[in-house]
Amino acid sequence: MRHVPQRTCVACRLTGDQRTFVRLVRTPDGTVQVDEQGKAPGRGAYLCRTTACWERGAKGALASALRTSINQTNRDALLAYGARFEAPTAGSDEDGADAPPDPPSATESGVI
Repeated sequence: MRHVPQRTCVACRLTGDQRTFVRLVRTPDGTVQVDEQGKAPGRGAYLCRTTACWERGAKGALASALRTSINQTNRDALLAYGARFEAPTAGSDEDGADAPPDPPSATESGVI
């Protein structure tokens, strides 16, 4: 089996496959840019593909993770990029066909 790199969203702390996140990088001039290829040099951080995480990241979590300050122009550009992702909605699927099954309860799984 091949190793799949794991990353953590700096906004919600969700851990998952590297490909499920968007990498952002602090450039040498101090700005923060989206690294679509995931190979740009510099200090990097990851955000989920949800608008809520991009908003939380722009408020301060991203600046802290990248050890820099984000000016308003850069913040607006990041929020505009993050706005293209859909916000997760509860009950968006009426019949629940695509929803993952609920985990078994402690008594169903035999763990007490």
